[in-house]
Amino acid sequence: MDVLDNRALNRALLARQMLDRRHTAPAVDVVRHLVGLQAQEPHEPYVGLWSRLDGFRPDELVELLESRQVVRTLLMRRTIHLVTADDCLGLRGLHQPMLEARARAVLRRDLEGVDLAELAAAGQPHFERTPSTLPEVGRAVGGRWPSVPARVLGDALSSYVPLVQVPPRGVWGQSAPARNTTIETWLGRPVPPAGLADELVLRYLRAFGPASSSDIRAWSGLSGLRESIKRLRPRLRSFRDVRGRELLDVLDGPLPDPDQPVPPRFLPAFDNVVLGFDDRSRIIDHAYRGLSVEGARFVLVDGRVAGKWAITGDTLRATMFHPVDVEPIVAEAENLLAWHGIPGRTVVDVH
Repeated sequence: MDVLDNRALNRALLARQMLDRRHTAPAVDVVRHLVGLQAQEPHEPYVGLWSRLDGFRPDELVELLESRQVVRTLLMRRTIHLVTADDCLGLRGLHQPMLEARARAVLRRDLEGVDLAELAAAGQPHFERTPSTLPEVGRAVGGRWPSVPARVLGDALSSYVPLVQVPPRGVWGQSAPARNTTIETWLGRPVPPAGLADELVLRYLRAFGPASSSDIRAWSGLSGLRESIKRLRPRLRSFRDVRGRELLDVLDGPLPDPDQPVPPRFLPAFDNVVLGFDDRSRIIDHAYRGLSVEGARFVLVDGRVAGKWAITGDTLRATMFHPVDVEPIVAEAENLLAWHGIPGRTVVDVH
């Protein structure tokens, strides 16, 4: 097998994640191609799309949310993702056992004595009647389990009842509580039974590959992928990374020149381009990996995490982890401030 070093994997990742340059495409197509954008912070997907698309404006995503073409729902790794309506329906059944298992693992002690099927049956009608927050429904059904906090009951319901968060949650420029209704109520279609994971594996590789089976599991949160990979092998090619691990890939996945120059990019918090692997060394040094789960917004330089950024008031501050050419970073930061409509200033310093 050919060996792909981290630089080759980095350039493949940037191309497939649409971060090698700004692309021209409808936002809904990008959300579909990426198999969603992680979105527990309501406005972060807007920055993710701005970094990938030429001329992206927030009102394009607002319209998709309000017209129910995209939704916010629990999926991969039991985290909130912004996905297309079709993916919400098509992927929820596949992820349902994982969502329930992770809820049990996290909440096991607090849920002692709670029949979770009974909890789901009690909570679902409340979400169907009116969009509600998780604690609201937890309180509404809590009389059956008076020793269990409403927030815990609500957290369990988020996994056991197929829900979406409804606007104005996630609408640009607005702050709103996370009110939920059922997927079927919002989209007018029931969640179908779970299918095979084969297509999800292929889609992951198209958006993140080449990657190992451990990477696919880490991104999706799913186990039991061995049979899917076995069935798919005639449709896949294989490489090795520098550690000797097998990397799987779709046959037509782009593998750009490792020396291809790429522009700096400002990523939103929790972007899957950083989180979507077991081995993230193709894009982030191990020393900074912990920041990726703390909500840091990263700056990519030459395709790798080289710093973090934040906007406070009218100032965008980029804190770089090592010396870099500041000029292109300032230019991109000024573009980001202008996109936000902030007549501010940029400060770049080295930590």
